[in-house]
Parts: sequence; C-alpha cells; structure tokens
Amino acid sequence: MRLEIHCADRIGIAQEILNILVSYQVDLKGIEVDSVNCRMYVSFPPIEFEQFQKIMPEIRLIQGVEDVRTTAFLPSEREHNELTTLLSALPDGVISIDVKGIVRQCNDSACRDLNTSSTEVIGQHINTQLKGFNFTRWLESAEVLAQTTRVEVNGEDFIADILPISVPDAENETIFVGAVVNIKSQSRLGEQVSAFRRQGNESFATIHTHSSAMRKVVREARKMAQLEAPILITGETGTGKELLAKACHYASNRANKPFVTLSCASLPDDVAEPELFGCALPNAESRGVLEQADGGTVFLDEVGEMSAQLQTKLLRFLQDGTFRRVGSENEVKVNVRILAATQKDIPGMVQEGRFREDLYYRINVLSLELAPLRDRKADIVPLTEHFISRYSHQLGRKSPVLDDTITAFLQQYPWPGNVRQLENSLYRAISLLDDENLSIEHLQLPSFTNDLGYLESDFEGTLDQAVKRFESTLLRKLYPAYPSSRQLAKRLGLSHTAIANKLREYGINRKTIKV
Repeated sequence: MRLEIHCADRIGIAQEILNILVSYQVDLKGIEVDSVNCRMYVSFPPIEFEQFQKIMPEIRLIQGVEDVRTTAFLPSEREHNELTTLLSALPDGVISIDVKGIVRQCNDSACRDLNTSSTEVIGQHINTQLKGFNFTRWLESAEVLAQTTRVEVNGEDFIADILPISVPDAENETIFVGAVVNIKSQSRLGEQVSAFRRQGNESFATIHTHSSAMRKVVREARKMAQLEAPILITGETGTGKELLAKACHYASNRANKPFVTLSCASLPDDVAEPELFGCALPNAESRGVLEQADGGTVFLDEVGEMSAQLQTKLLRFLQDGTFRRVGSENEVKVNVRILAATQKDIPGMVQEGRFREDLYYRINVLSLELAPLRDRKADIVPLTEHFISRYSHQLGRKSPVLDDTITAFLQQYPWPGNVRQLENSLYRAISLLDDENLSIEHLQLPSFTNDLGYLESDFEGTLDQAVKRFESTLLRKLYPAYPSSRQLAKRLGLSHTAIANKLREYGINRKTIKV
C-alpha cells in the first residue's frame, strides 16, 4: 500500500507521520519526498481496513498536512516502470554498462540480438558480447567521447552507438558513471535508410507549405491520396507536379508498389504506345508501363500532349482496366491508379477537338492545381534557404549568407520557370560562388516581365526588326493550334490575306511546322 501526502514544507512533519505508522506497528518499506511540489510518499505492506481507517484521520490531523490519498506507485516506481516499458518497446538493442564495462541492464531487443537472456548477460563484461571494439581501453581513456563504430555480434556485423553517461555530484560536478550502447543490425539499418529515403524524398514532408495556396493543395492532396480515383494535377512548368504526384503515391495504400512515370511529350506515337501498353515480340513479350506498375501508380506527365490514338486506348483501359499489347490479341488486366499532369489548358483543347472529352472526365475525377511560384511568395525564401543548404552541403562548403537586397529581389522576380528555375539558378550560383555572401548578381537571372517575357540585355537592331521577330515567334507558336490562314486570322482578328502574307514571309507552313 502507498500513500501520497500533500503537506507543507515544515521541519519535523515527516517524523510525525512516521511516528503514527510506528504506533500502529506498520512496517515501512519506503519513503520519498518531493520538495518541489510538497509531496511525501510512503510505502508499506497491505494492512487491515479497520487499521487503515484509523491511520488516515490521524495523519490528516497533523499540522501542515493538506490531503492524504492512496496511489498506485511511488515516483521512483513509476519512473522505473516507464523506463522498462520504453526499453522493451524499442526495436534496437540497448545495453547499459558501468565504468568497468560490466553490463548493468539490457532490453529485450539486445537479448534477441545477442541470442541470450538478460540474466546471462547482466554481470558479464561487455567485451564478451560485442567484439571488434575495446571497451576497456575506451572507458579508461583520459577523455571518454561518444563513438559510432562497427562491432561483431554472434558473427554478424552491427553498428554500435556508444554514449558516455555522467551525473552531477553534491557540488554539481559531473561524475562519469558508465555508458549506454545502442546496437543496430545491418538489416535494421537498411530498413531505416530505405524508409528515410522514401519518406524524406517523396513524401508531403518535403513540400514547402508556407503559403496558404500550398497548404490548401497539400491538405486536399493528403485526402485524395487515400482514394483510388485518378487525379489530374495542373500547373505551369516547374511548379512541382511530379513531386506532388509521388507524395500522393507514397501516402496511399499503394506506397509499397511501383511508381512509374511516362512522359507523353517526349515520345513519338510509335514509341509511346508500346512504352505504355507493352509489345508482343516474336519470341517474347515486352511489358509496358502499365504492367510494370501493377498494384501501384502510373504517372502520365504532360498528358495534354498525348496523341489521339493513344487517348483512345487509354480511355478503354480506364473503363475496364484491360488493354492489349501492341501486336497482340490477348487481353491483359492490371490494377493501377492513374495520376496525370499537364500545363496545357485541357478544357480549351476539348472545345477545339484536340483532346477527347470523355477521356478528360475520366482522368479529372479528382483535381489539384499548383499555383505558380510568383503567386505564393511566402514559399520563396524558405525554398531558397532549403536549396542553399542542400547544395552547400553537397559541395562541402559553408552555406553563404543572403545579402540585404536579394530577399526582396527573389520575392519580386516573376519566376516564369517556377521552383525549377529557382533551384537551378541557386545551384549555379553556389557552384560558382567565391564569396561568403550571395547577392543578386550571382544568380545571373535574365530580365523578365509578364507582358513581354524575357528581355535580351544585348538587344540589337531596329524596332521594326524586333516587331518582326516577335510576330514570327507568335505565329510559330499559334500555327500548330490553328493550322490554316483562315483559322489563324480569325484568332488574331486580322484579314485572311494579311495572315497569309505574314506566314509566307516567315516561311511558316505545314512543312516547316509540325502540326
């Protein structure tokens, strides 16, 4: 039985409490005092209820005693139980040794790694259990410092973190009392590294959400990740669409299955189709992206660039989960989730007949839109600090200091290439930096305005020549979407004759421009 007594800090009060227990011939087992919170704890064997009913009122009558109640544990017992529970729950081995290297305590994981019981280990010298490191020499050295080293346990290699333990004495000087040894097997270390890489590089934790726009996107993405429906991620180039797609995959129930990416913009039709669906060869069959990702996720990057033929086959797959390899009549069924991304205006493409409307509604069941970096200025400085720290560490140099003007410049620059442009410019600047400070000049960013785009610093020629260059560039960009002089004239609000003359002047036609 244990009592918790709330009392004043008064000399002699403990003695009066103990006198009452002695008067009832109670065998005291333990006593603890908490002077900070004015608590006194006593422990004694179970007693008769009638005796207990007499003791409690007498203790309450002592001057300075405010309350008396029973408690399940003394503070030291609670701490001991919590520590024991904590050690037993740890998946890695923990061994405590004294200043002579004698094992004082070890948890269940350590006993499992040592292939023995705690009773056989406690009292033994640590050198008999862990080979490859001289604990005696380390404990007897003039300065005992923390060590991380490889040790051998039952013929297998382990990593050991060896940490010295010191406690304060009466004069508040530290006394070295032993060490804690944390051992970790190669397989356990591999699991942790794999988890760190996956979660560190692919999870939502790596996405900076200082702006309200990104917080909203990540909040919605976390919910969508748990679902099975397709997600369409839209946003300008360089905003991090693939990073968000990977985070959705690794936050889903498919995290342990493959995440396979196919860029719809980089492959011609005759290559993209077998790449996605596979190909039936004369003596073998080549698996496509869909089969490689069976059970996992397929990420279709720049899905707006997908050809009409590929759109039709993808639509059929989304309807029933089956497809045929190129050159084969056999049906293949797989279980994959489709995530797609684009910087194109797909609703506009649907209206123009350049993207299948039924496919658009199939891939756009759930949607996420990544705002451009210029619209989420709160993310710019944290991203800058993140990239500077990362690349400085990779290059083995101290992180440079941002000068007073660069922070304001970074937030005002429109970043047409978004996060990718910010990252690349910082990598280049840090790689070439000879100074300890990072300034605007080191970034070497071209002048850019939202109205005119990039401005050439070494501009040459007349205004008429500049206008012609602009006209030529604009017409070359628009011609694939409006591949006739009449369509283009209507789009630009000019006469058919004027546009035809300009196309002829700049050599823009179906032979020079891919439509």
